[in-house]
Amino acid sequence: MSLVLENVVKNFGEVEALRGVSLTLKKGEVVGLLGPNGAGKSTLMKILTGYYKKWEGRAILFDKDLKKELKAIQQKVGYLTENNPLYQEMYVKEYLQYNADLYRLKNPPVETLIRKMGLVGYKHKKIQTLSKGYKQRIGLAAAIIHDPELVILDEPTTGLDPNQLLEIRKLIRALGKDKTVLLSTHVLQEVEALCNRVIIIDKGKIILDKQLESLRKGKKQIIEVSFNFRIEVEAIRRIPYVEKVKNTHDFEYEIYIKGKKDMRPAIFDFAYDNGLKILKLQMKNESLEKIFNGLTS
Repeated sequence: MSLVLENVVKNFGEVEALRGVSLTLKKGEVVGLLGPNGAGKSTLMKILTGYYKKWEGRAILFDKDLKKELKAIQQKVGYLTENNPLYQEMYVKEYLQYNADLYRLKNPPVETLIRKMGLVGYKHKKIQTLSKGYKQRIGLAAAIIHDPELVILDEPTTGLDPNQLLEIRKLIRALGKDKTVLLSTHVLQEVEALCNRVIIIDKGKIILDKQLESLRKGKKQIIEVSFNFRIEVEAIRRIPYVEKVKNTHDFEYEIYIKGKKDMRPAIFDFAYDNGLKILKLQMKNESLEKIFNGLTS
């Protein structure tokens, strides 16, 4: 068990930012933290990282009390903030080594992370010369350079183009295999693509905490895909378990699937076999949107 919160309360004067938040996060989970602006997401993340020290309740991370053993806990937490504040004038490798030195790592995995994040050709370039996608990779590498057990990501995919988005998603999924990942986002599609559990917070309280699969039960699976040129609807319908296909606009399609199995890999295979390039591929879960809007409106 990685993290247990019990009745956490945080006030700013008369404003109740968190009102009795209780939850448990486990190793190997990628948890989506959803909520409207001002719901309490940022406050919760800042408590977990130790930024806010005055709050009520109980928090146990890695069998340690957050109020009593903050420094020890911070050594096991990685945090990528929304604005990703990098030292733009530094070189990529230099910046990662600098972060390793802050943690006093004896054998920092700088070169390993550079390879893992696809930064080999950029390690001797200044950060300010790189695209936002590569800057996000650098920020993610810095957040996990000390091999944390809990990784907190605040809007990690905002502003990325489709190719960068797919790469960052892949990296986050890999992290979720042996760590606990808490991902705060406003984008429901990111929760669909990355998370296996959803927590919705509103007005400082958790109003939903469920496995994503349980939200999908009984709901129609719809996949939105965009190819680089038009293809006949009947050809797409030959993919196994496809019930219906709608050509919504130009080269964009909605594919309705029978059953619960994620058929996005099959659509990738279909595109490859037919010489197509996929420009967009995402799961459309109408029920999650309706639940979110219904609970937070």
